Amino acid sequence: MDFRHRLTEIIEEKRQKLIQVSDKIWSYAEMGFQEDKSSQLLCETLEEEGFSVEKGVGNIKTAFIGSFGSGKPIIAFLGEYDALSGLSQSGGVPEYNPEEINGNGHGCGHNLLGTGSLAAAMALRYYMEENNIEGTVRYYGCPGEEIGGGKTFMVREGLFDDVDVALTWHPGTRNNIMSMASLACYEVYFKFKGKSAHAAGSPHLGRSALDAVELMNVGVNYLREHIIPEARVHYAVTNSGGFSPNVVQAEAEVLYFVRAPRVSQTEEVYQRVCDIARGAALMTGTEVEIDFASALSDVIPNTTLEKVMHDNFIALGAPQHNEDELQFAQKIRETLSEADKSFEVKVNKELAGKVLSDLIDPFTPGNGILPGSTDVGDVSWVVPTAQCMTACEALGTPFHTWQIVATGTTSIAHKGMLHAGKVMAATAIEVLNRPDLIEKAKAELVERRDGEQYVSPLPTEVKEYIARVY
Repeated sequence: MDFRHRLTEIIEEKRQKLIQVSDKIWSYAEMGFQEDKSSQLLCETLEEEGFSVEKGVGNIKTAFIGSFGSGKPIIAFLGEYDALSGLSQSGGVPEYNPEEINGNGHGCGHNLLGTGSLAAAMALRYYMEENNIEGTVRYYGCPGEEIGGGKTFMVREGLFDDVDVALTWHPGTRNNIMSMASLACYEVYFKFKGKSAHAAGSPHLGRSALDAVELMNVGVNYLREHIIPEARVHYAVTNSGGFSPNVVQAEAEVLYFVRAPRVSQTEEVYQRVCDIARGAALMTGTEVEIDFASALSDVIPNTTLEKVMHDNFIALGAPQHNEDELQFAQKIRETLSEADKSFEVKVNKELAGKVLSDLIDPFTPGNGILPGSTDVGDVSWVVPTAQCMTACEALGTPFHTWQIVATGTTSIAHKGMLHAGKVMAATAIEVLNRPDLIEKAKAELVERRDGEQYVSPLPTEVKEYIARVY
């Protein structure tokens, strides 16, 4: 029996269990580093499937590693399960209908991501046992991808040092290999402290921390013209100082993300942002505390592994959809802008006229830079890493939207999730059966690093991620 056929059988046998896990994580919608119920569910499922589980790894309570087998090679599947704030939405409902005002939602599909990687780990575990294949399969439970970068802390703690190959995926609108670099990112809080006063009676006695935040933001707006075009700088005011206009705000805080193609470039932009913050404090007579929260490295693609993954994707085909799924996708598309709906066609003209992708994009190694960031980047600096994407959403659906949340419990999403598990498991089997691929992938990683060794982008004083916003 072809190994892909057997892996498919295993995942299909576990279909309902995996769907239940995904839907439960969707309903929990827990923010990063607070995924207590989600991580516990995944740990229990791994244990039920014969994995040994180590919890609280990397000094993170919701991080864990599930392992099966022993010895080399060690294949790692990366799982995520954190949600996003403000994206609550009823599942399976193709119009905006939040379940909880300002509640959380899985607007990036990490309920699917964590479960799809679980499917791959389970399939590989049973296939290895049935065929007496030596090696170790690990499932890495990685918290806080959206904010905080759990993998960055886990890499720094050496949890990936003995891994030979890492595989992961992401829910999306198309079927492809994610052969792209990403932007490195710093997550930093700027906390201003001033002096309160009556805003009408004695404003001259006050020093406004909110003024400092606003001046900083204006200064950074002017900076944007004078940094490299690939860089991104954005922010959220996390403390505006209160709700009383007649009080000069004594405290205010803003959270910045600073991104650039390499960590060194990110550091350069970050230092300029810090100078602007200090200038804003000088202008307002306030003080500023710079609180470095987390950091992510850029992704290093690995063509060796990606080619293997693509070949297995082609052999397995793309998920196909029934009429009900097509109708639901059409309703979702009716809520999108024309710019959203036309984006996919610009990338692949064969998608014109479709509402769901039923084809696999051509493999284009090193296909540019993803204008976002992921802590998968830190893993990719120490372990050869490959990622795929499967169609779990209507074409054109932007990430971090209620439409993603709405689709996250549908059969469209479940199909894509299970198919990603099959692609990753098949890739892992081929790597296990061909040690030369592992050596070639490792050699490619060394070449791509071009003499540069991995250095954690986290400052030594940042011992753990502390959720300061939620």
